[in-house]
Amino acid sequence: MNTQGQEQLNSLCSMEGKYAVVTGSTQGLGEAAVRLFAERGAAGIIVSGRNADRGNAVAADLRAGGCEAHFVQADLAYIDACRAIVAAADEHFGAVHVLVNCAALTVRGNIWDTTPELFDRIIAVNSRAPLLLMQDACKLMRREGNGGSIVNISSVASFGSEQFLLPYTASKSALNAMTKNVAFAVMRYRIRANAIAVGWMDSPAEDFIQRTFHSDGEDWLEKAEAEQPFGRLLKTDEVARAIAFLASDESGMMTGSLIDFDQSVRGAGPVSKPPPLDDPYWRIGSDDSAWQ
Repeated sequence: MNTQGQEQLNSLCSMEGKYAVVTGSTQGLGEAAVRLFAERGAAGIIVSGRNADRGNAVAADLRAGGCEAHFVQADLAYIDACRAIVAAADEHFGAVHVLVNCAALTVRGNIWDTTPELFDRIIAVNSRAPLLLMQDACKLMRREGNGGSIVNISSVASFGSEQFLLPYTASKSALNAMTKNVAFAVMRYRIRANAIAVGWMDSPAEDFIQRTFHSDGEDWLEKAEAEQPFGRLLKTDEVARAIAFLASDESGMMTGSLIDFDQSVRGAGPVSKPPPLDDPYWRIGSDDSAWQ
């Protein structure tokens, strides 16, 4: 690639002058995304999550690198907490160009043991919170008249998934549908909305889930990765690059898209069949859930 072509690519990938809001950015994928945004020149970022120590540390790191960053502590199960996030962007920056809905609860529950309380909490965090954040971000983007980009982090679990992910599956399916609905509704304001259906990813949250529900606290990653087609799980930095692609001008007018990012191909391969009823698989549910 010649110098002119490289400069054009760098310009399209750049986040220079953009203000971003990223939920779930105190660790894992969200943290990887805000760090990449800062590396690519983002003018300001709202870091958000429940862990104040981690959130303040991430924001401090971004500021040390020259990016204006502020942490907003928020439990997205609560409406007022959701509303405070984009409001902080308006207060500090007066604009928002990018919203990434990355925060989510991944808690076990199936048709037999999912309680109304568990279902409501997962829907509140994984579906209602992104809706509220999209509402607020779109209003701010429309007010400023500069367009914008929304990136929703969905999951391949949204297509049906394991029996023990019933409420999570429902919440991510709703997010997929909302992404397309919103993309259509705001297109005339040059606001784009896309979603990434992420597969099995190596992250702090996944490590907690595996140790809590599947491995009796033992190391699990090496064995899991050895069984994958590419010999590893997805890594947060590579998914962060996909987020940055959708957030930046590099993705052009791309909107209303749902991107599968996984080591499986939906609709291909052997037909899914449930294991025998005496298989330990069926004992995974919400009875010992840590969601409370």
